Amino acid sequence: MKPNVGSLDRALRIGLGLLLLSLTLTDAIGAWGYVGVLPLVTGLVSVCPLYTVLGVRTCKRDAA
Repeated sequence: MKPNVGSLDRALRIGLGLLLLSLTLTDAIGAWGYVGVLPLVTGLVSVCPLYTVLGVRTCKRDAA
């Protein structure tokens, strides 16, 4: 799959995912914080399935 998540977007997704997971694991928020796995994974692999469906790209480079 072609990357469709840019570097700033990646950093924000990874940060948000780690924040939500750490808050969940420290019992600061409820189990809904495990939703942080989604932005973490999409940030790590640079591909967002929802972006693909909507035709959005925040990645500037043209990946072959």
